[in-house]
Amino acid sequence: MIDYLLLFGSAFLSATVLPFYSEVILASLLAKQPDNWPMLWLVASWGNTLGAAVNWGIGKYLLHYRHRRWFPIKEHHLERGQRWFQRYGVWSLLMAWLPLGGDAITFIAGIMNVRFSVFLALVFLGKGLRYLMVIYLADSLLL
Repeated sequence: MIDYLLLFGSAFLSATVLPFYSEVILASLLAKQPDNWPMLWLVASWGNTLGAAVNWGIGKYLLHYRHRRWFPIKEHHLERGQRWFQRYGVWSLLMAWLPLGGDAITFIAGIMNVRFSVFLALVFLGKGLRYLMVIYLADSLLL
């Protein structure tokens, strides 16, 4: 149970703006429990998806304060992100797994008021495929 909580927590944190990496923990757990990869995949994928949901929530509710001096994003960066998201649409959420820019995509999805069910489905699909690739690569290296 501790292993699952550790994996979930690391996957959750790595999807937020905090610098954290869940791949190493996933690979080490795979070395200990290679036959349990489906459950490890599910825990990592959901943890990472729910961490991205925090970014969505921040984007959705923090936007009310964008005219305050303390708001962390400059107006022109915000507008550029919104234009980019309008150009590529909700399908860009499939790229939320990217180490650079993935967090921004999920944040902007909240700002753009993407329906939460659509957000969850697309982000889970992209992040789930990413973790499948991590499992495949870890398995290839561990053999």
